[in-house]
Amino acid sequence: MMYIRKAAERGQVDLGWLQSQHSFSFGHYYDERFMGHGPLRVINQDVVQPAGGFSEHGHANMEIISYVLNGELAHKDSEGNESVIRPGDVQKMTAGTGIRHSEFNHSKQNTVQFLQIWVVPNKMNVAPGYVQKHFSALLTPAQAPTLIFSEQGEGESLPVYQDVNVLAGQLADDTTWDYANQAGRIGWLQVVSGSATVNGETVSAGDGVAFGAGEAAQVASSKDLHILYFDMPAK
Repeated sequence: MMYIRKAAERGQVDLGWLQSQHSFSFGHYYDERFMGHGPLRVINQDVVQPAGGFSEHGHANMEIISYVLNGELAHKDSEGNESVIRPGDVQKMTAGTGIRHSEFNHSKQNTVQFLQIWVVPNKMNVAPGYVQKHFSALLTPAQAPTLIFSEQGEGESLPVYQDVNVLAGQLADDTTWDYANQAGRIGWLQVVSGSATVNGETVSAGDGVAFGAGEAAQVASSKDLHILYFDMPAK
């Protein structure tokens, strides 16, 4: 059964250099009702002040996605990867057997806002890795979102160690997009910006919508809608 996780109900963090909203339990924010949705474990909406950022720290056995909404995010890791991630870019770090990385606001004048997304992998202790790609389609309103991640890297999407399809993009105003989850698969819709009606319920920026196994999603955009959608196994 569909459930709406309202933006205002998310965990709130304010560290001065970082303002963050947690859709699921993370760090010092804990709510046993919200521990993730299927293999989707973390969605944090982070705003980092100019020149601020996360100093070097480590991860293992997690697929970590950064999706920049505005500004520029600088990435550096122990595998020798260095990059700047901007709107339209899609980035994923495979932590695997272990990796250390840092992420900083690349600008000394402007904030950077991005979604930090963690997906539990279906293969453990793989070699650490890093992929990044620019999708120009993410910057232009369209009739449907774009597939940006899939297990096998279908089409133009990037591969991920999980049986998950991640779609993202802006929907043109007054567009209706339908997505039918197959039996045994669940969904999560994250509203980045704008507003819409989802299966008859109104949602807006920051809201998340959980769909049960086999439950279809009908998204009718109202204005300036930008979404991510996760199609995942229920178990």
